[in-house]
Amino acid sequence: MATVLAAYTALIAAGELRADPEQAAAGCRLDALAGELEATPKRGSLLWRLAGRKPASPRGVYLWGGVGRGKSMLMDLLFANLDIRRKRRVHFAEFMIEVHDRIAIERRNEAGDPIAPVALALAEEARLLAFDEMMVTNSPDAMILSRLFTALVEAGTTIVTTSNRPPRDLYKDGLNREHFLPFIAMIEDRLDVLPLNGPVDYRRDRLGAQDTWLVPNGPAATAQLSAAFFRLTDYPPEDSAHVPAEELTVQGRVLRVPKSLKGVAVFSFRKLCGEARGAADYLAIARRFHTVILVGIPVLGADQRNEAARFVALIDALYEHRVKLLAAADAEPDALYPAGDGNFEFQRTVSRLEEMRSEAYLATGHGAM
Repeated sequence: MATVLAAYTALIAAGELRADPEQAAAGCRLDALAGELEATPKRGSLLWRLAGRKPASPRGVYLWGGVGRGKSMLMDLLFANLDIRRKRRVHFAEFMIEVHDRIAIERRNEAGDPIAPVALALAEEARLLAFDEMMVTNSPDAMILSRLFTALVEAGTTIVTTSNRPPRDLYKDGLNREHFLPFIAMIEDRLDVLPLNGPVDYRRDRLGAQDTWLVPNGPAATAQLSAAFFRLTDYPPEDSAHVPAEELTVQGRVLRVPKSLKGVAVFSFRKLCGEARGAADYLAIARRFHTVILVGIPVLGADQRNEAARFVALIDALYEHRVKLLAAADAEPDALYPAGDGNFEFQRTVSRLEEMRSEAYLATGHGAM
C-alpha cells in the first residue's frame, strides 16, 4: 500500500492535480498520521498487553477551507492508503443522524447518560473516524458534540474531518451557542487545524465553462451532465455501468440515490418530484450532497401543482444549504411553470435558480450561509 504523500505526488505527476503548497503541507501531516496509526499496537497484541493500558490515540486533523480546495480528496487519500482494520469514513450529517438514533435507543434501555456508552461503542468500531463536511446547523447536534467527541478521543479514536469553516465559525450565531463553545475548544486542543485556502477552486475548475442549466432535455444534455459527473468524482467513464448507488433513510423510509459518489448525487425529476416526497427528503439530500445533478425537468402544466410544489421545496432545501445544481430541463427557469396554482410564488424559485447559476453562488461552500 502506498503512503499518503506518495499517492498525492503520483497524482501531480500524472497531471490530475496541480502542485499546491497548502495541499502538500496537509498531505505531509496526513502521511505522518497514517504512520502513527499503523505503528500503534493492535488490540490484544503482546505490545498492547505490555503497555498495560490502551495506547493514546494519535492527534487528529481538522482540514478547512473554501469549496473545491481538495479537502475531501486529501482525506480520501489518507483513508485509501491507511493500513489499519478499524477505520470509517462517513459524511458528518449522516453520522449525526446515526448518533441521535443510537442515543434514543440507549435512553430507552438505560436510565443514565446515553452519550458515554454511544461514544464507547463507536470507539470500539473505529480507531479512525473520517468525517466529510463538518457543519453544525441545529441545536440538538450542538448540545452533544463536545461530550461525544471528547469521549471518542479519550476512548482511543482519532478524528479527521473536513469543513468549509474554521472551528471558531462553526454554529455561528446558533441558538445557545455558549453550550457549543467547549466543542470548539476541544477541536483546537485535540486536533491540528490546517487551512486549505489556496486561490484555485479545483471543483469549479473541473466544471470549466459549462452551463449548469441545460435546455432541452435529451442526449446532448445527458452527455454533458454525465461528463461533468465523471470530472467531479474522478470516476472512470469507461466503468459507467458500475457507478455506486446509495440509500438514505428518512423518517423510517428509504430514499434511493441512483448514482452517488464523493458528495455528488444524480436524480431524475420524476423520482424526486413526481412521487410523494416531503421537505424531510429534500433536507436529507441537501445535507448529504454538495452537488446534485437533476435530469428530466419538464415544463409543468396547471394540473401538475403537486410536482411544482415539490420542486419548490427541493430548490429551497438545495439553495439554503448552498448545494450546487446541474440540471437538464425542457425550458429555462422562468418558463417552467407558466400557469397553475402557486405560479406567483414559483417566481421566487425562478429567482433562486438563476442565482444558483451565478459564479458567486458556485464559489460558496456547501452549507455556508
